[in-house]
Amino acid sequence: MEGTAMDTAVTEIRALLDRARDAWNRGDGAAYGTCFTDDAVDVTFVGTVYTGGDEIGRAHQALFDGFLKGTRLHMEIIGIHRHGPDTAIVVTRGDVAKKTPGKLGKVATYTLVRAADGRWRIAAVQKTKHKGLMEAVSFRLQPATRPGAGATP
Repeated sequence: MEGTAMDTAVTEIRALLDRARDAWNRGDGAAYGTCFTDDAVDVTFVGTVYTGGDEIGRAHQALFDGFLKGTRLHMEIIGIHRHGPDTAIVVTRGDVAKKTPGKLGKVATYTLVRAADGRWRIAAVQKTKHKGLMEAVSFRLQPATRPGAGATP
């Protein structure tokens, strides 16, 4: 893919995730749901599975009106991996809190697709709670499990 097209796609991908974060921060479940495809899958870090933008938006509105009221979605993109012109995998660190968290304790993997209208949408997201202590023990006991272990310079 040519550089300019790649740069444009990355800008559009970042804008989509910004729209999702902004909708979350406003407590707007409907707007949040429009960031997803009609058949999207959202797997929360507690294991709940929501299907489709409408359901994701509806469920999140209930959360925004309840115990997630006033929370903000904090997100840092770790990497954007393109798989052709219309598909990308985005890995983020993030968290949900009313104040800026000291550390971002969740990892999310987004599968993004470019829809027929040319706009990027979230087709799937899987959120996982980062378990730093367990990860550190694993790396100490099995150094080869550390990301990048054994990579040649």
